[in-house]
Amino acid sequence: MAVSVGVLALLALVGCGTKQGHGAGSGSGSDDSGSVRTDLPVTDVYWKVDSMTVGGRRTAAPDGAHVMITPEGKAHGNYGCNHFSATARMNGDTITVTPGAWTTKGCQKDIDQFEKAMSRTFSGRLTAAVADRTLTLTTAEGDAIAFTSEPAAALAGTTWTVTTLVSGSVASSLPAGAEKKAWLTFGKDGSVQGSSGCNHLRGTATVSGSTIAFGRINGTKMMCPDPQMEVERPLLAILQGKTTYRIDHRTLTLTAANGEGFSATASAPGK
Repeated sequence: MAVSVGVLALLALVGCGTKQGHGAGSGSGSDDSGSVRTDLPVTDVYWKVDSMTVGGRRTAAPDGAHVMITPEGKAHGNYGCNHFSATARMNGDTITVTPGAWTTKGCQKDIDQFEKAMSRTFSGRLTAAVADRTLTLTTAEGDAIAFTSEPAAALAGTTWTVTTLVSGSVASSLPAGAEKKAWLTFGKDGSVQGSSGCNHLRGTATVSGSTIAFGRINGTKMMCPDPQMEVERPLLAILQGKTTYRIDHRTLTLTAANGEGFSATASAPGK
């Protein structure tokens, strides 16, 4: 399924394809200045969502689910499929979250259920506990979201797993059966290798500023099930000639001159 996005950058959370979040009061954790009090070291950190426990039931988070909070009291992230924005005010060990808008891309059923539960849980007054590289946010009812901090990813040396295909202003999740199969790794020596989701790829890629110029990409010639071939064809078309790229912490967006592109998520460190 596809969703219209306001701008090509997939992290944009304005324009069409957004809806308002669940309302939540500002609570006593907010202040008149609208700024975040950094009593806890939670701002400017990429918090990967590990799991969520609601009603005593723990559910592992989908790949790519994360939250980032700025010192100015803004939060943005991904519920597991769709991006969102919010405000997040801190007071001592309390964070009060007021959801804003989020994209409306169609997602798999289990991911959609996780997203709905997380949008409800990451809202209102939450108690924060930070230990080492972990963060836990707990509601008054005892539901909780567990996070682990992750460093920003570099273009070279990172395994980038393709998560979304883009055509002009439309972003589409990968078809069922093709998830987590297409990936790329850029070498510091100008090489690129990976998988189209079906065939292994190898070639050259010259990085200059915000552009990547791909040389000849060679690959194996296997035929695969339809979902994987539906990803391979547009992906190979994108990996031709000059493209522009952008990295938002652990998300890579790559766009060809004709507006075709994809986004990919960095694998967790050590994986």
